[in-house]
Amino acid sequence: MHRVIGERSLAETSVDSDLVRTLLRDVVRARVFDHRAVALQRRGWMSGYPPFEGQEGSQVGAAHALADDDWLFPTYRSNAMQIARGRPPADILRFRRGLSAFEPDGPTGDSTAENRDSDRLGTTFTTATPIATQLPHAVGAGIAATHLGEDHAVCAYLGDGATSEGDFHEAMNFAGVFSAPVVFFCENNHWAISLPEERQTASETIAQKARAYGFDGVRVDGNDPLAVYEVVAESRERARAGDPVLVESLTYRQGAHSTSDDPGRYRGDVALPEWRTADPLERTAEYLREEGAIDESFVEDARESADAELDEAVAAAESTPEPEPEEAFEYAYAELPPRVLAQRRAVAERERTRE
Repeated sequence: MHRVIGERSLAETSVDSDLVRTLLRDVVRARVFDHRAVALQRRGWMSGYPPFEGQEGSQVGAAHALADDDWLFPTYRSNAMQIARGRPPADILRFRRGLSAFEPDGPTGDSTAENRDSDRLGTTFTTATPIATQLPHAVGAGIAATHLGEDHAVCAYLGDGATSEGDFHEAMNFAGVFSAPVVFFCENNHWAISLPEERQTASETIAQKARAYGFDGVRVDGNDPLAVYEVVAESRERARAGDPVLVESLTYRQGAHSTSDDPGRYRGDVALPEWRTADPLERTAEYLREEGAIDESFVEDARESADAELDEAVAAAESTPEPEPEEAFEYAYAELPPRVLAQRRAVAERERTRE
């Protein structure tokens, strides 16, 4: 188990003072986003939302360990990872409201990677909602990168529940056979919706599942963003050399699976170690204060800045126009086949008759 907090001083890590402050600042940004998103959903602003409170340290640490040209394949609970990687919060809010994720008439006038807030955004793929479907795609992208002689890694984000899906095992097998430059980053928050870890796998750990496919699995304290950063940074270097890695980040989902879930019906008391259920924001802030890396006002200042950022993000999302029904056909094919063209014409005609 890889851990920094409680075991090493900051000087003994590979993380410098500037980076640790960035990590904590992004943990705060993610926490503020999550709280605001839940509040917005509760008032009917969007139909549903998957909270990630408690998992911010894990995702932020992993995001910053990736290089700008590494590819990230995210899922619906990876909002903290996407924000830390440069995804504007407004884009995520638009996505949750069923709108176009990008603002085509924003400050730059387009949504291409070189004109967004961060180069890293151009290598963050569309959020996958079905469980584990992004994993074969990630491995395919990694194999393609190797074939093209490119030198980046691919990070496939997943939850512990995804390891019970066939797509997970197929992706792992292909990664092992073809030495794909992939880091499988599995956040084990103990719950696959209402099913506890011990009910969905008989394996002692998720990390050990990698052995069956010919590569290594490692475990890390997921509520320690410094430790996650170190493990993912090392894993991406191994992946780039043709040795995929499965990282099991042990964290804990403090809230519900989604805003339509009631964890009080199934969770009860959970026998997990204190470090795993500790709040990553409070835990990291305390550690950095003790190390002299931040002052007493750092977290509050970061929170105020994040609140202002979210005010702007909500306003931007609310100003985004509702999509026209015909837009559902825009990105399905490079060239629409006749059958789909006929469907688009039918939808357009129906809308005209309603006007």
